[in-house]
Amino acid sequence: MSRARRRAAAGSCARAFGAVLAFAAAEPLRAAAPQGGPETYQTLCATCHGSDGRGEPGKALFSLEMPDFSDCSFAAREADLDWIAVTHAGGPARAFSVVMPAFGDSLDARTLAEVVAHLRSFCRDARWPRGELNLPRPFYTEKAYPEDELVASADAALEGESALTTELIFEKRIGARHQVEIALPFELAENAANRHRGGGIGDLALAAKSAIFHDLERGSILALGSELLLPTGDDERGRGSGTVIFEPYLSLGQLVAEDGFVQLQLAGEIPAEGDRGDPEILTRAALGWSFTAGRFGRSVTPMLEILNAQVFDRGRPDDVWDLVPQLQAALSQRQHLLLSVGVRVPVSDRDERSVRFVTYLLWDWYDGGFTEGWR
Repeated sequence: MSRARRRAAAGSCARAFGAVLAFAAAEPLRAAAPQGGPETYQTLCATCHGSDGRGEPGKALFSLEMPDFSDCSFAAREADLDWIAVTHAGGPARAFSVVMPAFGDSLDARTLAEVVAHLRSFCRDARWPRGELNLPRPFYTEKAYPEDELVASADAALEGESALTTELIFEKRIGARHQVEIALPFELAENAANRHRGGGIGDLALAAKSAIFHDLERGSILALGSELLLPTGDDERGRGSGTVIFEPYLSLGQLVAEDGFVQLQLAGEIPAEGDRGDPEILTRAALGWSFTAGRFGRSVTPMLEILNAQVFDRGRPDDVWDLVPQLQAALSQRQHLLLSVGVRVPVSDRDERSVRFVTYLLWDWYDGGFTEGWR
């Protein structure tokens, strides 16, 4: 089934898998191919990949290194659709080598799905969440799925004093369920009264999260995380809080129907020094639906985020609401480079807050280099 941010398997895998299927493309093998997943794998794939999916040394075609399908760190994070796309429509479906032929006319959809299911059986570690649960990234709602990503974002006011805030976010997956993150913002502002320009870094953020539950059958993934904001910005110029802020959170991702999803996050902001900041309770939700150009083309995902912050000023909660309509689109055929644009629209306190333009460029560096996978 089609999902935004479906990412293709690593380059070595796709090329190797393509080589194996190219070898299997001979008419006698096609005619004799059985219609079961394990039997089809043994007939068409095991010669090079081995009966256990680990690869047969010395039998690789075209001097390609065989992937290890029992390596969960590689196999679990990819969605079925990516492997089916490459085997059905050929390597170019995910910007891999033309050595990978299209097998859509030789193996029916059921058999392709059964072969992929058999490949899944080689990863025996159930701790690894499946790639289908890697939902599209909203602007503010933290995903539950652990990732390997580099994100460059920008945020600008559309009226009033001009202020542009950019942020560079680096995320690294650790093992099956964990992720660490570092984020550094930079702000460039201009005061309309005196035309004074100024720029500087904001508060450095360090974060970690762990997926504590995932169930592909239910389409659910749940994660616990926390973020620590360090007062590296100049609070006198409004670029920082002036105190350490601790933000624990709970994130949930849920697949809905075939191509829809819901993501929820509940978080708290606790300043170390109460006189420099107010405690907050943050509730965030993102609703979205993914579309693709054709069956295996680039993905496009419209989303709507609903943001609520309960700010406890002197013990009295003040509700702040925002809506963030946004659109995420894959730039690369491999779906590992994504651009998102949107606007953050105040619902409450509209006289004090302006509409803001938000955007990000995301590079999923696990799935290939920045210049790879475009076509």
